[in-house]
Amino acid sequence: MATTDINEKTFDETITDNSIVFVDFWAGWCGPCRMFAPTFAAASDKHPEIVFGKVDTEAEQGLAAAAGIRSIPTLMAFRDKVLVFSQPGALNASSLDEVIAGVEALDMEAVRASIAARQTSA
Repeated sequence: MATTDINEKTFDETITDNSIVFVDFWAGWCGPCRMFAPTFAAASDKHPEIVFGKVDTEAEQGLAAAAGIRSIPTLMAFRDKVLVFSQPGALNASSLDEVIAGVEALDMEAVRASIAARQTSA
């Protein structure tokens, strides 16, 4: 599956309507972003069951600000509507494969229990 452009209007729907979503926050002027783009696109072809979205931080400044993006590229992963991974910097293909495998292997009941416990203690 090819990557999908995500904007402020489609972001919430994309996260809500799909089990696993990877989002690449990027900009056209960013060298590391351009370097990471083919790796991200190849992963989207390799994993058609996962949604791979791209957010152009220049065109979607409000969305980038709402997501707390301070450095690009930034990769975020959502599983069952929960942000489970967020990291700035370009990944190589093997590192991205490891992140994808990790997100797929998550025990979401344990993740939700951990979130609930942190919210209760806060």
